[in-house]
Amino acid sequence: MNEIFKDNKAFIPFITCGYPSLEVSEEIIYALADNGADLIELGIPFSDPVAEGAVIQKASEEALKNGVSTEAVFEMVARVRKRSDVALAFMTYANVVFSYGSREFMQKAQDLGIVALLLPDVPFEEKGEFEAVCEEHGIQLISFVAPTSQQRLERIIKEARGFVYCVSSFGVTGVRENISADVEAMVDSIKRIRDIPVAVGFGISNPEQARSISQYADGVVVGSAIVKLCAQYGKDAPKHIGEYTRTMKEAMKR
Repeated sequence: MNEIFKDNKAFIPFITCGYPSLEVSEEIIYALADNGADLIELGIPFSDPVAEGAVIQKASEEALKNGVSTEAVFEMVARVRKRSDVALAFMTYANVVFSYGSREFMQKAQDLGIVALLLPDVPFEEKGEFEAVCEEHGIQLISFVAPTSQQRLERIIKEARGFVYCVSSFGVTGVRENISADVEAMVDSIKRIRDIPVAVGFGISNPEQARSISQYADGVVVGSAIVKLCAQYGKDAPKHIGEYTRTMKEAMKR
């Protein structure tokens, strides 16, 4: 995980696996990797993605309608690993892991070289059972902090693994025209507690936002903007997402 952020501002894109299809998702991963993505979040579709806005909710719903299962996602990642060693993380919900079997899920993830797991519906206080099995399999369970986390911030940061996912605003994911100015202060508060990489997500969509946030954060997470490109271009999305990724990554270097 340290290599992702070492001397580098990390671009961390999110995709919903199986949207518009698993075959296209696989090609998107290659396009992301070839154009500068540092860590790719692979969203395993779930019927009630409570942290997501309308764009990703619809993508998850469509993937499930297409019969995309957790096992099918694992099989896709196995194909990816024959061509790419790009850093990958799974982002999903607690019930997905529980229903598959936590230990079995983590073993599969470890075998596929997954470096991190993000479970946005698991509160910090309830992370214990997931964190223990993650650590057994060499996977970092990523901690989230939000504008509402101030009273618990120090404890969260001291126990965080890998990097801290800093939620830029209240509410669910989705493209936003403006990112709260309070985010920089929140990142500064985290850094005063501990020198750990901080990636900012929720709402970031354009190069100007990415450039601005990368001035003070270690990474930028982009999800809804990429999923919207999937909706717009369908099977041709990999080419457009590759171009978008290159533009975002270049902006973050300036």
